[in-house]
Amino acid sequence: MELMIDRLSKQYKNKIAVDRISLRLQKGVYGLLGANGAGKTTLMRMVCGILRPTGGTVSFDDMDVSEEGYRAILGYLPQDFGYYPEFSGQDFLMYLAALKGISKPKAKRKTDELLELTALREVAKKKIKTYSGGMKQRLGIAQALLNDPKLLVLDEPTAGLDPKERVKFRELIQRLGEDSIVLLSTHIVSDIEHIADNVLIMRAGQLVYQGKWTSDDGDLEEFYLNKIAEENYE
Repeated sequence: MELMIDRLSKQYKNKIAVDRISLRLQKGVYGLLGANGAGKTTLMRMVCGILRPTGGTVSFDDMDVSEEGYRAILGYLPQDFGYYPEFSGQDFLMYLAALKGISKPKAKRKTDELLELTALREVAKKKIKTYSGGMKQRLGIAQALLNDPKLLVLDEPTAGLDPKERVKFRELIQRLGEDSIVLLSTHIVSDIEHIADNVLIMRAGQLVYQGKWTSDDGDLEEFYLNKIAEENYE
């Protein structure tokens, strides 16, 4: 299981949003840090095949991002997760499962499993518009997992959550990283510090740090702030 990002770039007129990033990701949780405008969302949208790169390639086990097989192994939770407020959580998951081509019996089993996994069973038949922010985010994770993805891409998944919800969310993501590649983008350093197997830091479209991080390495937030404040870009 390997995600290969090779010299990936994206340019908008005079702005380079992502500048020749290369990565090799294997099973585990990868935490992507960077200030607003660093290029995190652009990178993730290219990894998901939503945005066409200016240059470079993305592949998973030799499958190109444009192939149907790649989409079949991908789960994605965008920063602005769209939902139908009048749907119940259960109906919403069943609807998306149908769009993904999952048979009705399998969709029912998978929906029940994911409602349990994300602690939404008790509100499964309530309308999504009545859900808290944390419930909606957990529903977002559930829809991303409907097809048992080997690659899970999460863009700012804990934004707006209270501390208790954030802890639950981190625990869930950590479990998912045991069997898949999870690429998690956030500006909340403590989320990365608690669950990421590897830390990635972006600044001005470039990858300026990549590596494992433990408490023995010092304070991650201090390191991150120093890294994005460096004046001399590579």
